[in-house]
Amino acid sequence: MERRCRRCLLEEFDEAAYVRTLKDHIERTPQRERTPEDQYAKRLEACKACDYLEAGTCTACGCYVELRAASKRGKCPYKKW
Repeated sequence: MERRCRRCLLEEFDEAAYVRTLKDHIERTPQRERTPEDQYAKRLEACKACDYLEAGTCTACGCYVELRAASKRGKCPYKKW
């Protein structure tokens, strides 16, 4: 069983494991609930241009932007998408 980090400091964080977990979560999301690829890319571009993005997290709401952007129901707290 893979050990997941629940309370680690950024200096202890395994970035590769985070990316794998993130991608696995998105891929396990049913297709009917996922944002179409072109729209997902546009959402991420908006996030990358936003001052609230920090290390993959929206500091305005605390979400992981890639997860929120991947969901059809996901919404930007500042209505950028």
